[in-house]
Amino acid sequence: MKFFGSARTLFGWGIRLRVAVAGLFLTGCTPEKPTVVAGPTPKATGDTTAPAVARVDFGKAKGRWARTDGGYVLAINAVDADGRAEAAYFNPNPIKVAWCKISSEGAVLKAKAELRDVNYPGCLYTLSYVPATDRWVGTYFQAQQQQTYDVEFARESAR
Repeated sequence: MKFFGSARTLFGWGIRLRVAVAGLFLTGCTPEKPTVVAGPTPKATGDTTAPAVARVDFGKAKGRWARTDGGYVLAINAVDADGRAEAAYFNPNPIKVAWCKISSEGAVLKAKAELRDVNYPGCLYTLSYVPATDRWVGTYFQAQQQQTYDVEFARESAR
């Protein structure tokens, strides 16, 4: 009974099959080179300026801000273009401000200030400016008590 032909034919098919498998294996192992298609070259308009980016006025943050629950004052004396602020804090005596940063989320002005002094080890104010009422609202994290309080600061009038 002859199913596949002679042994010679089977041997020939076996070699062909091995060569085909080896060829598939080898071509599968070589990385393809990416095809780069050049798109249309943009036309020169002569305008080399970058589009204008809306900047929030950090100057609104400057001032003396009194906490509405009494006795605490956050004074923001200067703010640079990167939002680093020169700030002081009083209760009513001066408390060291480790850092103060003014930033923006869209059109909303934000402030963060960390206090680092005796009885103020890493206390943190996180505030948002409300232009309609000229106030800062947010939270105060009291580090020693591990508690967060809602707070509000109103601008002190010029003396």
